[in-house]
Amino acid sequence: MKITPVAGALGARIDDVDVRDPKLDFDAVYQALLDHEVIFFPEANLSEDEQMAFGRQFGTPSIFPVARIFGATEPKMTVIADGPESRNAADRFHTDVTWTAEPPKCALLHMEVVPERGGDTLWCSATAAYDALSEPMAELLCSLVVVHDNEGFIEGVMKKAGDTADDLAAALRRDYPPVEHPMVRTHPETGKRAIMYAGRFVSHVKNLSAPESKSVLDFVEEHIKEPQFHCRWAWTKGDLAVWDERSTMHRAAADHFPQERVIRRLEIEGDRPFFTPA
Repeated sequence: MKITPVAGALGARIDDVDVRDPKLDFDAVYQALLDHEVIFFPEANLSEDEQMAFGRQFGTPSIFPVARIFGATEPKMTVIADGPESRNAADRFHTDVTWTAEPPKCALLHMEVVPERGGDTLWCSATAAYDALSEPMAELLCSLVVVHDNEGFIEGVMKKAGDTADDLAAALRRDYPPVEHPMVRTHPETGKRAIMYAGRFVSHVKNLSAPESKSVLDFVEEHIKEPQFHCRWAWTKGDLAVWDERSTMHRAAADHFPQERVIRRLEIEGDRPFFTPA
């Protein structure tokens, strides 16, 4: 197994390994994930069942909220397809599904259809972004609680769900009301602190006025755009990426429209985010 960093703040590619191998040193793979926050397996070429089996080594695969509303009782892949009739809606740094009480622990993304041009994914180290804060700003962010909701997600659903849109939106609001998370979370395994930010899933900062909340969120949004915190992966068909949702944010570059891009995602169940004071 060969582990090669791909950027300064986070990210590593893992070569000379087959994740389907029963003799896989999974402990080394998992440590690489904790150390590098996102890891890449070039041309892993996994079937859906193989991706699910590998994902189960990281934890319990989760059932996506929309699938659960429609009655799903078993985990299933989420297929994200961009094309002429479906623009990319994820070109903003975020952590997945933070509008639930227990967002995912990690995620596995397998590239199915690669556009001829563009279509990269970027990751941001939320730990590096926290470490770069001045002491006064770090103290401020550590003191804050943020309200997350699914209104931004519902807005996207309304454009694609057709006749079921209104019922689905009502069910999402009913089953997944707004939830509070710390602005800075403590990683349950490494103990490191990370900014917890989720773009359109963030409503406001609790106990701040609207202008104050906007100022804080605007600062965070700009801060995490710094390239020093990022890595970028140019996909080839069959590539697999695994990232730690507790210490990263990600975005899909929206530079491939109207080309087709299809990717298969599996989320792993997580725990309630928390912050541990020093």
